[in-house]
Amino acid sequence: MTAHTTAGARSAAQPSVKSPRRRGIQSIEVGGKLLLALLEHSSSLPLGALAKAAGMSGANAHAYLVSYGNLGLVRQDASTGEYELGPLALQLGLAALHRLDPIKIAVPMTRELAEKTGQTIAIAVLGNLGPVIVHLHESNYPIHVNMRTGTVMSLTNTATGKVFAALLPPKKIESLLHEDFLRLGAVPSRARSEKFEQTLKEVRQRGVARAVGDPIPGINGLSAPVFDSNGNVVLVITAIGAAGVFDARWSSPLVAEIRQCADAISAELGWQNRDARASRLG
Repeated sequence: MTAHTTAGARSAAQPSVKSPRRRGIQSIEVGGKLLLALLEHSSSLPLGALAKAAGMSGANAHAYLVSYGNLGLVRQDASTGEYELGPLALQLGLAALHRLDPIKIAVPMTRELAEKTGQTIAIAVLGNLGPVIVHLHESNYPIHVNMRTGTVMSLTNTATGKVFAALLPPKKIESLLHEDFLRLGAVPSRARSEKFEQTLKEVRQRGVARAVGDPIPGINGLSAPVFDSNGNVVLVITAIGAAGVFDARWSSPLVAEIRQCADAISAELGWQNRDARASRLG
């Protein structure tokens, strides 16, 4: 899995009614085009491509990037010379996400789940590149998984992603699903789509998705959705652990525990209609 910085709350932060443009510092707005260019690309960019995307000369772009690098807004790969969003950009994005009530409510409740089960528990939201980890409670024993805050999960190949894919409106994630299949080297086909849809149907029926040694051999995972007061999926919580100490059978107590935790968080967010959810998942 590849870690990307993300700004899933970017569109939510923009006002629905365009306000009159106020006078500001033009150089900051000009330089901001570089950050927007990095945000809109899922991979790092060389100086030339970045400058072109921002509509400025290479020399001008470089001057901005030096300053942004000093601040931690961007970082440059020492081996390739390419640029990507830096740690401060990640911190700013996560700070915005953490100001959303669902995450604030979920953090202490998932911490209790981690302590109770002894497993690593992750909280994910849907960002502009796919499901992104916004908080992680790590277990006391190591698991060999490249997962940390800011990691973007596969929408089609992880338990976390399958919950989002199963419960979000198709139009909202259609392009992300297509890109995810291509990124995994799997050309979308009717047979593959039908098999994936069958998997999503099972997620809807059970209210939980699981991963047993896939995509990472020896690592199991269970994921459950968190709903807001309107019945929309706002978070997915995922338990991850080594197969030897992580029982991923459907009869496992872990399945009930992660579902109960997700339901408890949903209740705190005002979700009450269990019959509606049963219909939604059925």
